[in-house]
Amino acid sequence: MFRLDGKVALVTGCGTLGEGWGNGKATAVLLARQGATVYGCDLNLEAAQATRELIRAEGGNAEVQTSDVTQAAQVQQLVAACIARYGRIDILVNNVGRSEPGDPVTMAEDIWDEQMDVNLKSAFLLCKHVLPLMEKQGAGSVINISSIAGLRYVGKPQVAYAAAKAALMQMTATTAVIYAPLGVRLNSVVPGLVFTPLVKRLADKYAGGDFDGFVAKRHNAVPMGRMGDAWDVAHAVLFLAADESRYITAQQIVVDGGITAATR
Repeated sequence: MFRLDGKVALVTGCGTLGEGWGNGKATAVLLARQGATVYGCDLNLEAAQATRELIRAEGGNAEVQTSDVTQAAQVQQLVAACIARYGRIDILVNNVGRSEPGDPVTMAEDIWDEQMDVNLKSAFLLCKHVLPLMEKQGAGSVINISSIAGLRYVGKPQVAYAAAKAALMQMTATTAVIYAPLGVRLNSVVPGLVFTPLVKRLADKYAGGDFDGFVAKRHNAVPMGRMGDAWDVAHAVLFLAADESRYITAQQIVVDGGITAATR
């Protein structure tokens, strides 16, 4: 089940800084394990290359490049490079994202704009260039990685991130309805509290560097008693990328250990 043989997957944010597994890295490796050819990008080329080498070491096929997917020209070049290399794009995973603290009073305007660019505009730009290709192919699956911050207040003052992730889910659903007659599906994966290398940087931003306390607080906030990990997110992406989910579009798969149900 969930085989992706013969499919090409474009995954943004495919690298992980430092050791461990981020969502993009786990997703790229898992899709490759299921037979997909992966074309990945990341701001950090070394991190992207590490993901590529993991895939190749397991016998998979992957290529990567650096790209700032908030920039229209770079997105256009990224998509063109993937097509030049592999001839098609069957799966698009818009995975980039970043959270910055602040409310409308305390947040600088340029930080608000940057948050909208990273968390929302990036997906818009990728869809702008990939959807026409999928339409010509007569099929395709777009998976946008959102966050439960777009559904609930999750304890961190991150109004721009929350607003962008909420908008991303609505952009996904609306676009999915438009493209449903064309054979192209769009869905959102909505992670909750996930234990990735990013947590250390979040602890610095939101907990004064108290990593252990921040981790414990996040574990305790989840009904299951623990944060998820990048593989939980990756497996949800795999399901939506595979043909087994062919009748699912304009939906959200929430991967959160029950936290949103417990905070209604």
